[in-house]
Amino acid sequence: MSGTPVRLRRVAVLGAGTWGTTFAKVLADAGTPVTLWARRAEVAENVARDRCNHEYLPDVTLPVALAATADADEALDGADAVVLALPAQRLRENLERWDGHLPRGVTLVSLAKGVERGSLLRMSEVIEEVTGAAPDEVAVVSGPNLAGEIALEQPTATVVACSDHERAVSVQHACSTGYFKPYTNSDVVGCELGGACKNVIALACGTAAGLGYGDNTTASLITRGLAEISRLAVALGAEQMTLAGLAGMGDLVATCSSPLSRNRRFGEALGRGLSMAEAEEANHGQVAEGVKSCDAIGELARRHGVDTPIVDAVRRVCAGEVTAKEVGDELINRELKVE
Repeated sequence: MSGTPVRLRRVAVLGAGTWGTTFAKVLADAGTPVTLWARRAEVAENVARDRCNHEYLPDVTLPVALAATADADEALDGADAVVLALPAQRLRENLERWDGHLPRGVTLVSLAKGVERGSLLRMSEVIEEVTGAAPDEVAVVSGPNLAGEIALEQPTATVVACSDHERAVSVQHACSTGYFKPYTNSDVVGCELGGACKNVIALACGTAAGLGYGDNTTASLITRGLAEISRLAVALGAEQMTLAGLAGMGDLVATCSSPLSRNRRFGEALGRGLSMAEAEEANHGQVAEGVKSCDAIGELARRHGVDTPIVDAVRRVCAGEVTAKEVGDELINRELKVE
């Protein structure tokens, strides 16, 4: 793309969970024609008929301009941008199912925050590998974006990252509203790793809260967690300043501090002594993304020789190797060193 950014004529959002539905609402509120695809027909019918996603956003009225369908081909028809609002560890299987149906040359936008198990690929890399899309055709959205607050139109900012600046600007214009402020960035690596790693640090903050520790502990974990994220991201080619911005520190603070954060809530359950299964049940049957990605992020760090003690501690707790209390004692008794 070159010259003046092209206004997106129609966007498909694939995935009608909380964030997918919320982002579709943002697009519609921004005046961008959008169709939301839901895996289950009843969810699509509720959105189309009742203007509500009863399962994920029961108290939010969705705009009339937001179309919904359970037919992926219908959602994709005529779309010049496709937003992938799917869990990180299920992105590949869904993309493989849609292989041949995704329009070629369109902008593919990832909302997922994670590192794929096994391959250790970032979400944009998974998209490129499965679809054959060029790196400059893939954008990511990342930032302090708690979906429940955005759905209620509380002011927030985000980052649209893409190596093609004009393509990023087109997505930026498509989702800019009075309450949702998108900035652009060309550092896809930094934005993705900031979004993936902060989920693991949020698990640690939740665990500390569950153990009864206060704000000093949370602030320490956030700050040292940011150091870990920054070391890893820079080792993989990210820009240091990206991690000081919305997709780094901004996302980290929101996810580590808010009771709306699924990762923080899951960690808090572990800190109270619940098992993994009990913590999942306490989170309405949903496993936090940080639980699913901590192994992959830890392995990525090991391969690049990056020290990530908080990530490793979370991994060991989730694997049942140590209790939350034991690993907390280990972290506080680490050797003294320069910050």
